[in-house]
Amino acid sequence: MERNRYADLLRVVAIGGVVYGHWLLISITYRNGQLSGLDALDYIGWGQWVTWLFQVMPVFFLVGGYVNAQSWAAHHADGQTWTIWVRDRAMRLFWPTAVYVFVAVLAVAIARAAGVNEAEIAEAAWLIALQLWFLPVYLLLIALTPLLLAAHRRWGLAVPAAMAVAAGLVDIAVVGPHVHVIGYVNYLFVWGSIHQWGFAWQDRTLTDPRWRPCALAAGGAALLAGLLMLGPFKPDMIGSGNTNPPSIALLAYAAAQAGLVLAAEPFVSRLLTRPRLWQPVRRLNATVMNVYLWHFVPAIIVAIAFYATGVMPQPAIGTAEWWELRPAWWGLLTVLLVALVIVVMRAERPMLRLPAGVGRPGPWSPVLLLAGIVAASVGLTRLAIAGFAPGGHPPVPVLAAFVIGMTATLFTGRNQPQGTRPQELRPA
Repeated sequence: MERNRYADLLRVVAIGGVVYGHWLLISITYRNGQLSGLDALDYIGWGQWVTWLFQVMPVFFLVGGYVNAQSWAAHHADGQTWTIWVRDRAMRLFWPTAVYVFVAVLAVAIARAAGVNEAEIAEAAWLIALQLWFLPVYLLLIALTPLLLAAHRRWGLAVPAAMAVAAGLVDIAVVGPHVHVIGYVNYLFVWGSIHQWGFAWQDRTLTDPRWRPCALAAGGAALLAGLLMLGPFKPDMIGSGNTNPPSIALLAYAAAQAGLVLAAEPFVSRLLTRPRLWQPVRRLNATVMNVYLWHFVPAIIVAIAFYATGVMPQPAIGTAEWWELRPAWWGLLTVLLVALVIVVMRAERPMLRLPAGVGRPGPWSPVLLLAGIVAASVGLTRLAIAGFAPGGHPPVPVLAAFVIGMTATLFTGRNQPQGTRPQELRPA
């Protein structure tokens, strides 16, 4: 498969937006022996507009749709089954996630043994689990890719359009009759719609002729403006109002963002033919999964090491001094994160030789795979909601769900000789 360098660049830029956005908008504090994570938007009235610069998860799903369509089409043409393809891609996510989960649980156990306050353990363990929400949603879309891609080939852009209408109807049910639980269906409709745009990008449906990305951006911007002026939606694109669950306003924002991103592709792709620009992108792209998983850890380390000892001051959020310290905060966390990712990736090298699957495949393999992904996704979802130590104690049933689900996924049968796995652990 020919590699799309622009897609790799988008992934790198997007992870940068996620990391620095979280480091800015989730303010870690340590006072009176108590660690806390505060939403900076609660203290900065105009900060909700800043979220437009840092909400880049739509780019991840856009790139994911592109790469999943390309990968499934190529592997299916070679005779690979749904089970093998989904299992291989799921395990690429599970291996580095398992390392992260293991280290997090071990850290909780060490903190408990050291007599750390349970409330403090629970807060830190919650903060470092927040980002895990992405994995269950992305795993669902991987599993559905063959079906959704077939729908795209038959109906084209009508599929994401129908999803957008469905997302709007869900929001009406949430806002009108206040049926809040139905809002979580939009995790499929909103993120799924963006994932479908990736299919249309991959086969050029969305980019040929060249005016189509501009039309997508203009349509998304117009819809977003209307929703913000007339609807019950706030401009905050990272807070719970538009992202948990995702709303039609977030989808409109994503359309404007995706349109601009795709419109820039021809120009930026020409720049990426230069080796001095492409080589750093290629190297950074291999770190994306680990950067995403581990980026909250340096914030916890710095808060405990520098705030608790008084080395770094803790001015009130939103004050001039707080803003003046943000570059130093970002710089310190960046250094720690780079060192941490280097260590983690070296420790993970043996996993590159592990098989994507073990055992003998059989007619039961698809069912086992589906059950494994569901179990692991339930575990990851609960961790993202409650953290690695709700109440100060590791959630054993939740962790067991993840482990059992990953194990079931692994034992759906070996499909290739050991050592031929792709050598990058990342969501591609």
